[in-house]
Amino acid sequence: MKRIAVVLLLTLAMAGYAAAQVTSPTQDVLGAHNVYGRGCVACHAPHSGAAGNGGKPSANSGNLALWGEDLTPLYGQTLVFGNSGRGTYSVTIPNYGVYDATLNPTGVGLPSSAGDGIFVIAACLSCHDGNLAVVGMMKGNTVETVTIAGASFNPPTLLGADGSTKGNYLNDHPVGPNANPGCGGTHNWDCVATGTGLNYTGPASSTFLTNYYDVTKNGPIANLASPLPGTSGTYSTTSHGVTTTYTTAWVTCTTCHDQHDMSYFNTGAVVAGAAVIKPTHFFVRGWYDPGNSATSNSVAQFCRTCHGGESNEMNGQMTIGTN
Repeated sequence: MKRIAVVLLLTLAMAGYAAAQVTSPTQDVLGAHNVYGRGCVACHAPHSGAAGNGGKPSANSGNLALWGEDLTPLYGQTLVFGNSGRGTYSVTIPNYGVYDATLNPTGVGLPSSAGDGIFVIAACLSCHDGNLAVVGMMKGNTVETVTIAGASFNPPTLLGADGSTKGNYLNDHPVGPNANPGCGGTHNWDCVATGTGLNYTGPASSTFLTNYYDVTKNGPIANLASPLPGTSGTYSTTSHGVTTTYTTAWVTCTTCHDQHDMSYFNTGAVVAGAAVIKPTHFFVRGWYDPGNSATSNSVAQFCRTCHGGESNEMNGQMTIGTN
């Protein structure tokens, strides 16, 4: 009887798994980042950096990732993200224009690569700020429409000019060197924090990987920004007798967003010889399907990738999968 029950559960699980797959993408994966047909060159100018896209020329513009938007309004600025004005998530943007062995021989303040987390923040804000870095071609709202209880709207896309106080980034998710995922405590997974991310080794966190179809292996946790130079390992804090350990890896924009794919997420899994592709929205780097008519919990599951304390598994519910 037990064997029959197990077979039945596996059959139902695989049926749900197959039903949620996206087997035939029907639009260009760039989505809104196709930028009115300009495509890749809207961000990565083949020649001359920002000047190649009609922007302001500056010293060594475009030397990182052939970036074709103007970063100079952000140089030297300190922006504070998230958490009701506590001010603990500040990010200072260095002068990335001086990226030259002669002009800056010590390389102070420069990223080690175009994947450097602070450069990623600056690059994203060069289009998505609207306050310091004012953009001309963006409409300031998402292409995708959000529908809640029959009401539809298009959320703002300019973080520094979103209709609240201009230059307010406190209503945006924390990013930067102090936005460190952690293990233990009240709101985190039963995991192990390392210098480069989280290892899901506990009973709840390892079960979550299965319930979320292992998308976290190629999702946010696998894409944390590298630790800052000179730091490694972890640090711990104790409050009311509870110790929480934090990794020195930290969250940047591309931890949660894949700027090159708006609608589809490749889980990395293969079933019957085919890659398992899940629906996503808003360039989210994971299975994130708020438009699912079956009332999907995939949006909550995505957030729980880091926020384990609010998960089903950390509350004793080990068999609730993703739909």
